[in-house]
Amino acid sequence: MQVPAPFEYRRVGSVPEAVALLDRLGDTARLVAGGHSLLPMMKLRLANFEYLIDINDLHGELGYIRAEPGLIRIGAMTRHRELLESDQLAAVFPVFRDAERVIADPVVRNRGTLGGSLCQADPSEDLSAVCTTLDASCVIQGVDGQRVVPMGEFHQGPYETAVGDAEMLTEVRLPVRPNGSSAYEKVERRAGDWAVVSAGAAVWLDGDGLIADARVGLAAVGPNTAGIEGIGDALRGRPPGEELYARAGDIAAEACSPVTDRRGSAEYKRHLARELTVRVLRRAVARINGQGV
Repeated sequence: MQVPAPFEYRRVGSVPEAVALLDRLGDTARLVAGGHSLLPMMKLRLANFEYLIDINDLHGELGYIRAEPGLIRIGAMTRHRELLESDQLAAVFPVFRDAERVIADPVVRNRGTLGGSLCQADPSEDLSAVCTTLDASCVIQGVDGQRVVPMGEFHQGPYETAVGDAEMLTEVRLPVRPNGSSAYEKVERRAGDWAVVSAGAAVWLDGDGLIADARVGLAAVGPNTAGIEGIGDALRGRPPGEELYARAGDIAAEACSPVTDRRGSAEYKRHLARELTVRVLRRAVARINGQGV
């Protein structure tokens, strides 16, 4: 039997209460909402904490999807199921629905949260790749107020984030730009599994049908979820097409750093990075032109 080390359980009813408790308990405490990643690690004694702080009562405060001019704000306690079912979110960023359809199973999607996924900082995590692709910013609340961290700085290593011991992630902000769309693809060993490799893309076209900007994010190909530098420069100002997508795929394959493990060889993962980049770019552009689903 695998059981966690002894810990004390606390439940909080507001963000200030949670932050104050984290401030008092320091690195001996960890927040828990869905717990589908944290609790298995505790059972295996890969993570040990003296206190677990249950924040499920904060869903009313932090479980939301709100559209503002030029911005989508998503609360950290928003469940996977809510992200999957939000037509408002899918209309602007269909990449979310793509990803949520291949995350785990209904049990996990009913309880797991956006904030929990990002703060777990697993290099294979789907929503981390999505948020990297969309150039998200993360709002972090501490005892002295809020600070906003770009997604590129949020993950600082495997299972490490910019969130301090006396802080919590409260919101994710996504900039909205006109004439754009997005897509997500994932290769997994079985339905709902962690990715062998996954890729997200966001593309924007200008008034002449040329690529105004593009972003690609990969998961499971290195120590962190990776936003691929150079994709935008290579595609910007050019007409979308298969030759251009292939060039982007080559850039993605060269930029990632996969390792051989039980999910596949490094060579195989580079092949997937290349192929999935092509697919998501093609699909995102098709959606802008009203041809994709």
